[in-house]
Amino acid sequence: MSRADLTSRRVRAAVSALWSAPTRRATGNALAGLLVGAVGGIMLGGLALIWVAAVDSLIHWPVGGWAHAVLYIAVVLAGPVLALWAVQGLAALQRSRLRATLGLEIPAGRRAAERRPWPVGPWLTAATWRQLGFHLLALVTGVIGGGLVAACWLAPAEAIGYVAAGHPPAAGAAAVAAAAGLLLAAPWLARQVTRADAASARALLGPGRSEELAQRVESLARSRAEIVAAADAERRRIERDLHDGAQQRLVSLAMNLGMARERFTGAPEPVRRAIADAHDEAVLALSELREFIRGLHPAVLNDRGLDAALSGLAARAPLPVRLRVDVQRPASPSVEAVAYFIVSEALTNVAKHAQAAQAEVTVTRDGDLLRIFVTDDGSGGAVPAGSDGGEAGTGLRGLAQRAAAVDGTLTIDSPPGGPTVIAAELPCES
Repeated sequence: MSRADLTSRRVRAAVSALWSAPTRRATGNALAGLLVGAVGGIMLGGLALIWVAAVDSLIHWPVGGWAHAVLYIAVVLAGPVLALWAVQGLAALQRSRLRATLGLEIPAGRRAAERRPWPVGPWLTAATWRQLGFHLLALVTGVIGGGLVAACWLAPAEAIGYVAAGHPPAAGAAAVAAAAGLLLAAPWLARQVTRADAASARALLGPGRSEELAQRVESLARSRAEIVAAADAERRRIERDLHDGAQQRLVSLAMNLGMARERFTGAPEPVRRAIADAHDEAVLALSELREFIRGLHPAVLNDRGLDAALSGLAARAPLPVRLRVDVQRPASPSVEAVAYFIVSEALTNVAKHAQAAQAEVTVTRDGDLLRIFVTDDGSGGAVPAGSDGGEAGTGLRGLAQRAAAVDGTLTIDSPPGGPTVIAAELPCES
């Protein structure tokens, strides 16, 4: 390709860039940045001048008596508040501008106004100072950069006005050539200004690294709570389906086999033995299904609450259990379900491994915490799985996992010789 062809292609590309979509977006963003940056500079600059003037007046007081002093003090105290509102409002306006002109979404992050004590707290956060830094930088990227972009686009009109004013032809020709150069440079300048504007906005208007991590932790906590609630709802659904479906059919089957067992007493021995075995198996299957349903989600927990559900556990335990429940306000359903299963599994571990004569269960609500204590007088030495790898340790690890599922904690105090105390704290609104 010859040099003339290469030059011609470059000229055509420069001319076509004048009306391309990227140029329109970049120019619109630069001009909008010019307007918003100018408004922000005037607003923040005016507040700064007023505040400095008030401070200077107080330093050189008396300047008009106590009335003026009170006014100046009010201005000094109100200045940081007004500046904070201005910084946050301008930040929101800048995000809206970038979203409208470039389609650039910049998350706002944690509201600085939520920091305490207000209004001092927000000024102690990095987010507020980053936003203020962006507004100061916007005086360059927005006002100066946008002004240069506007000057480049207006250069032809200025050149026409210059020639029409009757200046010498040589000067007019130079003005027209300069205007053409500035016009062709306008798309490139608009893109550079927009690139700098977007980069500074991402760095200063968006959340910082620590804020992003905090938001991610909050998002993960919400997701975990939703998963726990969904799993609890699914267990409830399965419990209802089994209770209303398979369990009722097994009850009917066991009743029919029982009646057949009573009716056919005169049948041959193999027939009576087959009916009796079938009846015993049906009764055993029904008992196991009831235990399975109760392990999924006890219906009494929904119908009568945590106290009644734990009373049922204590009554079915194979050793004496002293129960005390003091919960004035119920916790969320998922937390009560976790509390029930923690007590259930803890009592199962006591019966299987602790060699205890009795156990005690205490459940209380302290503010937003549900506290659970399961104590036994057994041999002690209980450790979670990973320490001894035994079956008891696996069960204790399951207790800790259930507590952690709702952002709770579980501790085990089990010295050799006992007693063993399992303590759990669950947030009531998880």
